[in-house]
Amino acid sequence: MDVLVLIGRILFVALFLNSALGHLTQTKAMEGYAASKGVPSPKAGVLGSGVLMLLGGLMLLLGVWPDLGALLLFLMLLPTALLMHAFWKESDPAARQGEQIHFLKDLALAGAALMLFALMAIAGDDLGLTWTGPLFGRDDD
Repeated sequence: MDVLVLIGRILFVALFLNSALGHLTQTKAMEGYAASKGVPSPKAGVLGSGVLMLLGGLMLLLGVWPDLGALLLFLMLLPTALLMHAFWKESDPAARQGEQIHFLKDLALAGAALMLFALMAIAGDDLGLTWTGPLFGRDDD
């Protein structure tokens, strides 16, 4: 099972590491897009979300406090869904549908990150193929 969890971690973080690279190398373009969505402090938002995706993704991938890594991804995904994909504000049906898909995708990923946080916190040391155990978790060992 350790190998399956590792494969799952690799597949899960691929999106975040790729997105982090875009946020940190194409900040100006992404800042403009975030500003068009009404995000307060769009440059800080783009850089902050890029850092959260990079740190969270690497921590989860490498197994260095993977529970914290999953939590960082969760903390980035929830405001992103609400601020960047507010489909309820769209009047054009096609734009509304596209934003709703992205909103629900972010919610689904947030749910998966939250489950990974719990899984890593509860069973982190038993999963194997990680460099460290969980930062959070049971104290009954």
